[in-house]
Amino acid sequence: MTVLPGSHRAAGLADDAALVRAMVDVEVAWARVLGSTISVSVPVLDPVEIEAAGNPVLPLVSALRSQVSVPVHTGLTSQDVLDTAFMLLARGVLDRVTADLDRVAAALAALASEHRSSVMAGRTLTQFAVPITFGLKAARWLVGVLDSLDELAAVVLPVQCGGAAGTLSRASSPVESAALFARYLGLASSDLPWHTYRAPVTRLGDALVRVCDVLGVLAADVLTLGRPEIGEVSEGAVAGRGGSSTMPHKRNPVLAVLVNSAALQAPQLGAQLHLCAARAVDERPDGAWHAEWPALRSLLELAVVASSQAAELVEGLEVHADVMARRAGEAAGELLAERGGGADPAEYLGAAGVFVDAAVGRWRDGR
Repeated sequence: MTVLPGSHRAAGLADDAALVRAMVDVEVAWARVLGSTISVSVPVLDPVEIEAAGNPVLPLVSALRSQVSVPVHTGLTSQDVLDTAFMLLARGVLDRVTADLDRVAAALAALASEHRSSVMAGRTLTQFAVPITFGLKAARWLVGVLDSLDELAAVVLPVQCGGAAGTLSRASSPVESAALFARYLGLASSDLPWHTYRAPVTRLGDALVRVCDVLGVLAADVLTLGRPEIGEVSEGAVAGRGGSSTMPHKRNPVLAVLVNSAALQAPQLGAQLHLCAARAVDERPDGAWHAEWPALRSLLELAVVASSQAAELVEGLEVHADVMARRAGEAAGELLAERGGGADPAEYLGAAGVFVDAAVGRWRDGR
């Protein structure tokens, strides 16, 4: 059980139990490479033994060897197992995040089309600028989400297979064994072990950080436009959500707040992965690898939670086009100052509709 809001949305994807299951899958696949088909139960690992070993793989291997009589783990090293297990977790996370971003994109495309001509005040540096449409704002959010989907689709999740020092010296046919290992697990093969070349991890992390960046912009805009003194959008009302412990009148925009929170956390987690990558020395690192685990797992969970919350947020978003139009009319003197005033805000929109159509068209083409 956890008390952190939204973590239930990522349950079973990157937690301790999921990681142990993934490590077992890795060992079972390697046993197949060694010529054995094994059936094992997922063990419960002793935290004292994990600490004594410095990682969870040695206790896992001991537990599995107690269940079967055929070779287990022979030729691999702990880093092969744990790195590959994280790639398996990442695969499930990317599938979930992609599905939720597809929902976000569909909802944004609908909002952009519906509000293609809904005039609102554009704001730059917090002040009135020139008229825009809400459709244009939604289209900008949409393009960011579509770019993130493209980046997620390009992420490569390779198997890690190098043995004690990256030579896979105990395998009879190292290259063929590594390729077979990757095929059994449904992961990409790798030209070389990446024990100290952490690009697979940092590239994954960067893609997840950018997901949170994109969703953070959306959430921050919703929070600003939803302030009572602006009131141009509202987070959809859900019974039991958004209440205050002391102020009964409040309905807090909880989803937008939490997505915004994720965007504020993700960059430092990504930076931690790069810091660890820069310190991955020798043939296997002395602490940099270990420092990578909590940051990577936190980022995996954060991206799942944020994308799920963002999908619900956008699908339920209430857009108050009448308030937008009224405010644009009231602020016409400022919004039209660039043209000397006197024009209808709707006449100032230029190519806004064209940009909306282009963004929605890109979404349709990619469906």
